[in-house]
Amino acid sequence: MPHTEVAWQLVRKASLLALSLMLLAAVCGLRCMAQGALLMEEPYGFFGTINPTGHNAVYLARVCAQTPLTLRRCQEGELGSVIARYEGINGYDWVAIPLLPYLYSVQKVADVPERVDRETVRKLRGQYRERHLLSLGDNLREGGFFHGGWKELVGVSYERRIYAFRFNTTAEQDDRLIALLNDGPNKSRFSLLFNNCADFARELLDQYFPGTFDRSIFPDAGMTTPKQIAYKLTRYEQKHPEVGLEVYVLPQIPGLRRHSHSNKDVAESLVTTAYAVPLAAVSPYLVGGILVDYLVRSHRGVIPKHPENLDASHLMALTAGPASEENRASAGLQTSGAAAALPPPDVAASLTPRLQEGTAKHE
Repeated sequence: MPHTEVAWQLVRKASLLALSLMLLAAVCGLRCMAQGALLMEEPYGFFGTINPTGHNAVYLARVCAQTPLTLRRCQEGELGSVIARYEGINGYDWVAIPLLPYLYSVQKVADVPERVDRETVRKLRGQYRERHLLSLGDNLREGGFFHGGWKELVGVSYERRIYAFRFNTTAEQDDRLIALLNDGPNKSRFSLLFNNCADFARELLDQYFPGTFDRSIFPDAGMTTPKQIAYKLTRYEQKHPEVGLEVYVLPQIPGLRRHSHSNKDVAESLVTTAYAVPLAAVSPYLVGGILVDYLVRSHRGVIPKHPENLDASHLMALTAGPASEENRASAGLQTSGAAAALPPPDVAASLTPRLQEGTAKHE
């Protein structure tokens, strides 16, 4: 055999091997990497005026709710779930709700209303509760001004605007969190000051970014607020760009309430509301210290100037992550969405047997 032909065959084999390794890396990367998001939800109504810190929840694209109290890996086509701590859910500490019902009380994007009224929201929430939340107990209270309830679990976008701080996750991290929550006690430990929804988000995110979300004396006096958690996540990403942090806005659906308010930390809440007046009468030095802390720390921004706005028909930008740019263009055509855009297994397998074998290891 001529040396030229032998060399050509070696080049062909080397090229095929390189192509196979590239395809394997691409498919493995898509299957192994997923995404989550810290949801910083704005305060609303009268209670949001006197306590303008807002609410925290955590969205995970690979983690789905088998029931509101049991987690599992998502199947193809599922959009993941939102997990958060609530008060008044029959003594449970956390509840998991699929993404679309959590935001809009519906299960298909096509059913999301552009505008609502009180009766529409009541009907949508009631229908979802009857179909999916009865496992939380027959006497599950609705909730009101002084106490939380099941209404907080669904149709959140009718009440307030939400900022989503999207980050990358691995399969190992998601599986560890599923095991941690499924195996641990789910008994309410809620405390507005020192064991609130932001504390729960801090505990969950610590599974992905250990040692990042410790309590801060300033500007929150040892308490945890949603804005503080968002700030620490953005600060962490500055030193670890592999986190892939992206910030989106999930707009409030108009009709039910006035626009929600911006999130504030403790020092910001005291300085920008009437709370500072009685405090100044008691201790002007305390108010002076709070003011200095506010000027130095609290005004720091956590939201970019022009974050991408995601309505219900464009959630793929959040659920599929930055690797799926083609899907972003077609996201408006989706009626139910998909957790991630992956090449069909039969197509990948037809390229090379090694690719098929490598893909199966990561499913």
